[in-house]
Amino acid sequence: MSDYAQAVTEFYKKNLSNTSLDKSTLVGDCPFCPEKGMDGGSKLAVIVNPESFFLGFFRCLNRCVPGGFPLWYSSLAKLDPELTPGFDPDREYALRQTDYPVQSINQEIKSFQDNLTDTIIEHFGQSTIKKQVLSGLSIGYNGRYIVYPYFQEDGNCYTARCVNPDRAEDFFWHGDTGMKSEQFQIFNVQEIQRCENGALVLCEGEENLLTLKQMGLPGIAVPDSQLFEAIETNRFDFIRTLFIVVANNAESELRARALASRIGYKVRLLNWSAGLPRNYNLWQLAQDKGSDFPASVISMARSSRAFSPFASPRREHDRFFEQIKSQQSDAYANLRSGFTALDDALNGMHGINVFGGPPKAGKSCFMIQVGTEMACRGVPVLYYDFENGRQKIYQRTMTRLSRIEGDKLVENSFSEEEQKRFRQAHGQFKKMLNHFRVVNDRALSPEIMRRHIDFIKHETRQNYCVVIIDSLHKLPFKDFSERRTGIDAWLRQFESIRDEHQVSFLIISELTRGDKGAYDETPHMGIFKGSGDIEYSADNALVLYPETDAQKITSATNRSANLWLVASREHSPGLVAAYRLEYPYWGFKEVE
Repeated sequence: MSDYAQAVTEFYKKNLSNTSLDKSTLVGDCPFCPEKGMDGGSKLAVIVNPESFFLGFFRCLNRCVPGGFPLWYSSLAKLDPELTPGFDPDREYALRQTDYPVQSINQEIKSFQDNLTDTIIEHFGQSTIKKQVLSGLSIGYNGRYIVYPYFQEDGNCYTARCVNPDRAEDFFWHGDTGMKSEQFQIFNVQEIQRCENGALVLCEGEENLLTLKQMGLPGIAVPDSQLFEAIETNRFDFIRTLFIVVANNAESELRARALASRIGYKVRLLNWSAGLPRNYNLWQLAQDKGSDFPASVISMARSSRAFSPFASPRREHDRFFEQIKSQQSDAYANLRSGFTALDDALNGMHGINVFGGPPKAGKSCFMIQVGTEMACRGVPVLYYDFENGRQKIYQRTMTRLSRIEGDKLVENSFSEEEQKRFRQAHGQFKKMLNHFRVVNDRALSPEIMRRHIDFIKHETRQNYCVVIIDSLHKLPFKDFSERRTGIDAWLRQFESIRDEHQVSFLIISELTRGDKGAYDETPHMGIFKGSGDIEYSADNALVLYPETDAQKITSATNRSANLWLVASREHSPGLVAAYRLEYPYWGFKEVE
């Protein structure tokens, strides 16, 4: 037994009379029943199992006082807190500056309690909840609605939620309008203080909490899991373990996980078994299980796992080897540009690849060719275009595939040989569009991009996707003055998307001019424009340099460029290859 468990057991033995140990429960005479005017002889039970999350939790079997943990017992018994296990003299409690109304509705709540009918009591009895529990939480009835009083930390009630017993969606708030805000919508909120250094259950829905109170467990509730977002997490600073149980639906589970991530390691989520109906909850479980309900809840608690922002070691192991296996697949191997030297230099198009170049170097033309060739091989490609327009991208692609000049395509004037090439290219183009999407959305955001990726991967039934950005410096920003920070923020998002969604990025970037205003510096990381973060985010940084000054070229004929690998996480920098533009067909050819 741990020192704390031993201290807790000795504390209760010292302060209770006629104690006996029944398995892992210490039982003694309740010292509070006589004070409450109840018959003597009632027993108080304490959980002393050192393995239990509820170690030290006491409750009167006659329910004369609310149960709790050692510090709450000391408060009720007026003992010296310094002699209580778990007392911390340096503990600083969060002070809430709350101006409660002058007038409460305590007397109304008592009158509502007196209005409880046999029908309403039977309603709760369906889920094994007895009148004692209803009385302990001051639950009443106004003639049509069950009244759940929301007592506050000062011990008074200012509002109550009135719920139709037959239709939970039919409810209203009674009482002070200023006390109906989200911060006050915690049912049985005083229980948090009673559970200091112990465990507490947070439920969705008051009636679900009642099933746990019938078991004798400590807990609080909110009317709906939507209120989890408004809960102040410092309320649980001195709770050791917080169990959260919600209805069986994805929305409530996501909200519970979001709250758990804010609170941290002390949260344990209770999960429902597979196959149960949507919105199944503790109230229904109590109806279905009857006397076996407590055992079912205990089983759920024991099988719960501490919430963690980290994957389990087993999941990390499996994920690593799943990734290794996926990299052996044809889909992964298919992520190649189609240019032999480039693919050999980078071992395919993986990760974040930034392609820089001066104006008119052919960056867009190069990316259009790479993207459409990959799509022709069945790789899903998203082309985010802020430079050329959808029509130009498609026209240059058809020109390259058919080797028919753009003017002739528009005029639809072909020789017999060209007609044959056109039909063949048209078939390729039509098939390509199954895996190629051009996006010109100027309101693009990372969230929208993620949805696009999910959609095209689902639509094409592929695990990998390629995203082309043309160009980095024309991505949407909130403010032009925030361009530098905006680019860095987009790069951070690309890193996250790369890792989460198995995406390869091909990103066009502008370059800065040299000292003399020309783009003829030796390629290095410093010539990328607008963001020092490129060197940290890019898996590969490349520069496409014309062999002659692109500004002086008057014709696209014989245009050629050298592609340099400037920096790489995995590969050696250097000249990749030379590329010659086959004008007027808008296609590059790799030159040895």
